[in-house]
Amino acid sequence: MARTDTAARVVAASPARVYAALLDPDALAAWLPPEGMSGRFERFDARPGGSYRMVLRYADASAAPGKATADSDVVDVRFVDLVPGVRVVQAVDFVSDDPAHSGTMTMTWELTRVEGGTRVDLRAEDVPAGISAEDHAAGLASSLANLSGWLQG
Repeated sequence: MARTDTAARVVAASPARVYAALLDPDALAAWLPPEGMSGRFERFDARPGGSYRMVLRYADASAAPGKATADSDVVDVRFVDLVPGVRVVQAVDFVSDDPAHSGTMTMTWELTRVEGGTRVDLRAEDVPAGISAEDHAAGLASSLANLSGWLQG
């Protein structure tokens, strides 16, 4: 059965600044990897129909083995919809030989101006069965916290 995970956070920045941070490869490499991981891009093309490939490395792979290799996750991401200052929709595929990580997950980032900044609502639809709800919730929350910190830095 398909699963949808969600997370939200208010960040002290305008929707335009948040949107820019969702499409800038240097910004994404800095804040998107959850705590305990680092990331680098193999390619990046931020436009509707464009895509990127990111390699995420675990600082300590013994605690959480990777999906692509023993110490890494690799994601292929396509930009499905880009609405400046409002929404970014991505189709995400994990590179893995494990069928529990197969399928395309849709990630939708919705931005809403609120008092004090922007509410960022993140919805992950069709989450692969191999990703536990608890781990995914922690990862989404960590990325949103990193985003907030990066925008304030």
